[in-house]
Amino acid sequence: MTAAQSYREAVSRLTAAGLPDAARDARLLLAHALGTAPDRVMLALHDPLPEAAAMVLEQALTARLARQPVSQITGRRQFWGRSFRVTRDVLDPRPETETLVAEALSAPFARVLDLGTGSGAILLTLLAERPEATGVATDLSDAALEVAQGNAATLGLTGRATFLHGNWFAPVTGRFDLIVSNPPYIAADEMAGLSPEVRDWEPHLALTPGGDGLDAYRAIAAGAGAHLAPGGRLMVEIGPTQGPAVAGLFVAGGYENPRILPDLDGRDRIVAAIAAT
Repeated sequence: MTAAQSYREAVSRLTAAGLPDAARDARLLLAHALGTAPDRVMLALHDPLPEAAAMVLEQALTARLARQPVSQITGRRQFWGRSFRVTRDVLDPRPETETLVAEALSAPFARVLDLGTGSGAILLTLLAERPEATGVATDLSDAALEVAQGNAATLGLTGRATFLHGNWFAPVTGRFDLIVSNPPYIAADEMAGLSPEVRDWEPHLALTPGGDGLDAYRAIAAGAGAHLAPGGRLMVEIGPTQGPAVAGLFVAGGYENPRILPDLDGRDRIVAAIAAT
């Protein structure tokens, strides 16, 4: 069987199972099986599919039909033009989170703190884009920190990134001119409505704090003042309906000029504010 035949069969099986983006998923899984870049897989379509690759593809399709995210199956996710390792222990970096990165990069910073770092995608992207900057990241999950440290090593950023185990600001000392976070923000009653890829495969610790979904923002608003330099920036990713509530928490915490910023789809995605000078 050629790679093209295997690709068409994969698309058919994924489509029949009702999966969206079946053609894209099939292309990514075939590239994974062949050990080639996704943008080059079509060049191999007329070649016979090696037996070993066929076995890997079948395993990958079985996992995808069980609604495991493609990034977990392949172990990689592209974010801001770089490849990050992901596992079931970390939140899958999403395109909308690039809105947070873009806002962070809109002004200079020398020292950045990333709360709940997961894969490290936010912190490591910021450090890669700002070669003079250093950063600290925290996470409650030892497994997530291991993934983040591995990504730092792959990107050559180990010397500029420090990873600490602990809840929010608990292990942190010193001050920063930028604090960022993509915290868990899904309300408890929203969890059942999530797609199986998210609800059944991603770590609940990174998805929801329970209750109304705002507890992480309460903790960040309460603790950031002790770690932000005067005039330093605080910014967090939010759910599309949470902008006014999070902005209100920041105002109550004494932060100035709160702004609610949209993602590329026009949905509220970021709340940014400034520490008093």
